[in-house]
Amino acid sequence: MERAMADQLEALHPDAFGWALHCCAGDHARAEDVLQNAYLKLAQDRASHDGRSSFKTWWFGVIRFTAHEEFRRLRYRESLVGKLLALFIEEHHPAPSRQVEKDERSAELRRCLVQLPARQAEVLHLVFYQDLTINEAAQVMRVGLGTARQHYERGKARLRTLLQSDSHHE
Repeated sequence: MERAMADQLEALHPDAFGWALHCCAGDHARAEDVLQNAYLKLAQDRASHDGRSSFKTWWFGVIRFTAHEEFRRLRYRESLVGKLLALFIEEHHPAPSRQVEKDERSAELRRCLVQLPARQAEVLHLVFYQDLTINEAAQVMRVGLGTARQHYERGKARLRTLLQSDSHHE
């Protein structure tokens, strides 16, 4: 890391922590983790200032994005624990009618997903099943963010229509 960047980061650290704290809804421990992970991104060259904005604006964007990533990971872990707990309860107290309903819904969703154009199905799968952001899905698909957003929105709209028409045919 360049000396000039290190000096800027050092000067911005109190403000950066305040911003991280705001992004983490006042949770000091999470704000510390977010800021540490943002610094780690710089150390690992996973984030670099390209000069299109001021250094402070760019750095605060990195912190905000890092906080968002942490929130998604936390939410995913919480939802995973919830899913595992539900599976455990379901395993010991199975509800056959619930399983049949779940299987029918999964089959219905799969039937509708295969009717979507490939890119729409890809982006929806990456976002909903793999828990990626649209930006991350765009990188995986090797398309621009705008293109991924367009496929995502069109895919959701088409899927909604397909699911509604599928449920009316029953």
